[in-house]
Amino acid sequence: MTKQTILGRVTQLAKANVNALLDQAEDPQKMLDQLIRDYAANISEAEQAVAATIGNLRLMEQDHREDVDAAKEWGDKALAASRKADELRAAGSGAEADKFDNLAKVALGRQLQSEKEAKTAEPTIASQTVVVDKLKSGLDQMESKLTELKSKRDELVARAKSAQAQNQMMDSVKNINVLDPTSELSRFEDKVRREEAKAMGKQELAASSLDAQFEQLDSLGDSAEVEARLAALKTAS
Repeated sequence: MTKQTILGRVTQLAKANVNALLDQAEDPQKMLDQLIRDYAANISEAEQAVAATIGNLRLMEQDHREDVDAAKEWGDKALAASRKADELRAAGSGAEADKFDNLAKVALGRQLQSEKEAKTAEPTIASQTVVVDKLKSGLDQMESKLTELKSKRDELVARAKSAQAQNQMMDSVKNINVLDPTSELSRFEDKVRREEAKAMGKQELAASSLDAQFEQLDSLGDSAEVEARLAALKTAS
């Protein structure tokens, strides 16, 4: 994966509009679960790619420091050789002086080469530093989006469960209507009233029969009284 591809992918994922995606989803909960899985996988893949990019940058920085240190070291060697050549030339040893001047030239050539390599690497290091900073920022945004996705998912599940519970409650309430004459409760009430009426009828019938018996008993009492009085009259005459 090239650095440009990594940067573009991380940026695209980080800028994803979660709310817009949810509006387009037929099943938001399933889509969020899938998005969370995709985001986690993308973050893991991006982290590996970014780590490799950072590693390459650190190697370039290390090479650059080595070139800078080498340039300084060769410069120090060139200076030392030049001074030695001056001392020998002052002492009349021209041949030996020329030898050290040649060493100084070699050292200066190496210094120049190291400086060129260091200078050549600097623009690349600068550009890659910018890329790495953007990649890090993109990863941070992706982590934030992942947290947002998880929060949205938890909120959605909680709301769905609450709505389901409310719908079940409303359905239950709607099915219980004590004023409905066709309901089981109303039919049971009618049955109870019929049983009560039957009991009242039996009580009334029992009371009527008992009154008749007492009336008959009263009639028998009157006949006996009449007979007794008749007997008394006969005796008196």
